[in-house]
Amino acid sequence: MTSLDLAPSMASQLRNCRRYWLGYDSDNRADGKVSLYRSGVRHGQLNGILRVTAGRFPEALAPSESFGALPWIWWVGPDSYPGLAGDLLGAGAVEVGRLPVMAAPIDEVTDVDVPPGLTIEQVPASGSLEAWVDAYATPLGVEPDQRSAAVLMEAGHREAPQHLIRFAGRVDGRVVATSALLDNDGVAGIYVVATQESYRRRGIGAALTAAAVAEGRRRGLPLASLQATAMGRPVYERLGLRPVAEYRLFTYS
Repeated sequence: MTSLDLAPSMASQLRNCRRYWLGYDSDNRADGKVSLYRSGVRHGQLNGILRVTAGRFPEALAPSESFGALPWIWWVGPDSYPGLAGDLLGAGAVEVGRLPVMAAPIDEVTDVDVPPGLTIEQVPASGSLEAWVDAYATPLGVEPDQRSAAVLMEAGHREAPQHLIRFAGRVDGRVVATSALLDNDGVAGIYVVATQESYRRRGIGAALTAAAVAEGRRRGLPLASLQATAMGRPVYERLGLRPVAEYRLFTYS
């Protein structure tokens, strides 16, 4: 696969993203013309609207009220209709961030050495998720009183264990970093790359990302794709991924 193939694969990358986040929805919503997910955990990125197709903006505004007191975000990406961002701003929404979609042919993603003292393992399908959630909770801003709910959310993800594979990075026996692979639509979607603050700048995040990519390669998936934070983007660029699209994130003040 060459870089020229990344644009035709965009629909698959975006479907992979929607499949991941919709897997957290407690009401098992489908990926429709308005794609909405609600995990019930009080964290903005764990509840949201992922996509709105043309003519569906009024319909999207109505279910957004069902989030109640939960924080939530509105994703505006290439799978939504072109005027959505403007309509949101006109309805009083505020843009709060941007997430580049980064991708590369999976065989072009650089392998990295596992840093000394780090061991990486797959989280068993029947294993406990408490330590895994605790490892990503602080880096991703999940409050302590929401961690039990986050464990239940993870345990109920619809893509696990067949298509969603979780990885844990341990130092001195303690889980300090996480990543996950979603095998869907021919795409190795990489998610939940997080490292606890005192263990950063050691190459641990790169190693956890590479572990998920390696599993995708073993499964024969041709493309790796992820949504990058500002902190993670330089790491992913060093691995050979490059921006191919962007999500704009909105909320209401």
